[in-house]
Amino acid sequence: MSEPTRKPVQLTDVSMLGLGAMGSALAAALLDAGRSVTVWNRTPDRAAESTTRGARGADSVREAVTASPVVVACLLKYDSVRDTLGPVAGELRGRTLLNVTTTTPNESRQLAAWAAEFGITYLDGAIMAVPAMIGTREGQIFYSGSRTAYDTLRPTLDIWATSEFHGEDAGRASLVDLAMLSGMYQMFAGFLHGAAMVAPMGMSASEFAARQGPFLVAMAQGLAGFAEVVDGGDYTVAGQQSLDFSDLSHIVRASEEEDVDPAPIAMVQALISRQIDAGHGREGFARIYESLRATTRPTARPEEGTAA
Repeated sequence: MSEPTRKPVQLTDVSMLGLGAMGSALAAALLDAGRSVTVWNRTPDRAAESTTRGARGADSVREAVTASPVVVACLLKYDSVRDTLGPVAGELRGRTLLNVTTTTPNESRQLAAWAAEFGITYLDGAIMAVPAMIGTREGQIFYSGSRTAYDTLRPTLDIWATSEFHGEDAGRASLVDLAMLSGMYQMFAGFLHGAAMVAPMGMSASEFAARQGPFLVAMAQGLAGFAEVVDGGDYTVAGQQSLDFSDLSHIVRASEEEDVDPAPIAMVQALISRQIDAGHGREGFARIYESLRATTRPTARPEEGTAA
């Protein structure tokens, strides 16, 4: 027979576990908005800033999770969430756990399954912001998991950033977050590769950035066009740059001539070559998506769609 759900004892509105730069920013925004907050950090002195602002400090994880009906975990990684919360799973029963620790989609699903075993309402959050953006509309936080928890907590969630719900599959918020970060890091790598290419001629990275930055901003306007082609599934529509024309082997060679590792651009060239070798050279550059995508395209069910 399962243990009956206990009504949480509320001392504060929210308990924040983890007071690194992001956890501290989340706690500060809640305090500034008039929410009462209990804070805990593995290294106690990290809580000083929050307690000075009015937060209630907790000496243990157990004390922290029993102080509020909503517990926010902003820790280092998946293992740290399980290690921290595992011993207090019983005390979390009947409460809502909002995990904003960066996890993979499957790790988020595993946390949701673990929470369900103990009668814990689970909501996963993926933060698309730096700490300075918390408390503004500039940042975004994606959520997935319990729709009821999202709707109930929405007034609190909107204190932090623009909120988006991506469905009851707890892994969806993480998936969108990591997909967006993939594009960002590959852009950064491309910039650093270019800076390395021009370094032998005496151009500083700062000088190169002054040229590259505006160019990348202008090129980003093409994303919508690529997306339209991909969604339409027809890579022969007029107005596209062909794969044959997009051959980047000259950039690879130029990089090698400057004794610079061509790995970032060579990766793109490999995707282009794969499609050309398959007989699609006359089709548009966007076709490299077919080299990357899953073998089947899942169709999003209405309840799984994005909602603001």
